[in-house]
Amino acid sequence: MINVRDPIDRVLLVAAPRKGSADAGHIKEHLDELQELVDTAGGEVIGRLSQQVESPNPATLIGEGKVEEIHRFVEAEGASLVVFDEELAPVQGANLERAIGARVMDRAELILDIFSTRARSHEAKLQVELAQLEYLLPRLTRMWTHLSRIRGGIGLRGPGETQLETDRRMIRKKIRHLKEKLGGVEKHRTTVRTGRQAMLTAAIVGYTNAGKSSILQALTGEHDIFVENRLFATLDTLTREVDLRNGLHVRLSDTVGFIRKLPHHLVASFRATLEEVRDADLLLHVVDVSHHDWEEHVEVVRGVLDELGVGGRPVLMVFNKTDLLPDPLETATRVRALFPDAVLTTTTRTDGLKSLRDALRERAEQTRPAVRILVPATDGARLASIYRSGDVIAREQVGEEIVLTVRGEPWRIRQLLDGQTTPHDGNGTPVRERNS
Repeated sequence: MINVRDPIDRVLLVAAPRKGSADAGHIKEHLDELQELVDTAGGEVIGRLSQQVESPNPATLIGEGKVEEIHRFVEAEGASLVVFDEELAPVQGANLERAIGARVMDRAELILDIFSTRARSHEAKLQVELAQLEYLLPRLTRMWTHLSRIRGGIGLRGPGETQLETDRRMIRKKIRHLKEKLGGVEKHRTTVRTGRQAMLTAAIVGYTNAGKSSILQALTGEHDIFVENRLFATLDTLTREVDLRNGLHVRLSDTVGFIRKLPHHLVASFRATLEEVRDADLLLHVVDVSHHDWEEHVEVVRGVLDELGVGGRPVLMVFNKTDLLPDPLETATRVRALFPDAVLTTTTRTDGLKSLRDALRERAEQTRPAVRILVPATDGARLASIYRSGDVIAREQVGEEIVLTVRGEPWRIRQLLDGQTTPHDGNGTPVRERNS
């Protein structure tokens, strides 16, 4: 895998969208994001070039004149790396490197490189390695081109081809091994989820750097949760329980951020981690509402969720970073028109997450209703059974009977009431237990 983490790497960015496409109207914004990715990887951007192509050149993606312009820039400015915003076919990458005289990579390879430096857990490292190998496999010939330039071509072709096939077999074998390992991790994850206490589960999803980890940190009060104002600050899924009071809790899972043109290999390899998304009762789609392209970000995230097969999950839109808005009222009006049930948040104020807490509490109440139950004070066995089966959030003695306010899953509540179900509204009449 090509490495751009050396700080001496001087990088030229190139965009080559198809003429008339949606990308063609957002070249600056896409190159701005690509520059952030290069910065995250440790490179220094020294220039930008772009060309709208009628149809991609199968040999080099861009036209011959633009290739020559890039070559002149590389020679004049000493660029050591050229990064394309579009995905390059293996043959295009090889041809461009020969013509330009510098290393070439595309956005997908750059993102994979960043993920390789950001992976912390054993699982994330396995997932990134799998994605890198699947990306690398069809590009091995390009690597051997580098080797032939270094060692010379005479006598290399026969042994080179043999070694190339050996490398391919080794990589395929390694890919199978990694998939088996990740299958084991996925089974373990399923076992862990099965043993969890039943409660509302929500997965935090969103575009990278939308503030997902900041929201989790603010809701839990755990300041050791890693937060950084950079793309892909966190890769590993982190799960925490949040106390919503009155016997209500929510289990929140922070997931890897999404980005436009996310490599398909990466999405596929991270499916095990994103099981948390598939199993969640609710998706919290966090949006950086202060970003000028937030509407496009929403569509990108929706596209990735559809690719993962979870596009039909219940979603709560969370528009974050409202403290950075020049006109919060105008933006709030626009957001409400598009997403009537959305909540607006900021983690910089003590009350900035109140609307989100209220929304989560309302969802949790739907999954764990509360009832009031009258039990004879002398029936210790029944009292103990109720305490074991549900969360007792209030207890009051009325004469010779005890009034318990109990919250639990609907099926548990039905068991407790022996067929009677009376949701608690705060002023409801206590439900008297049937005599057996």
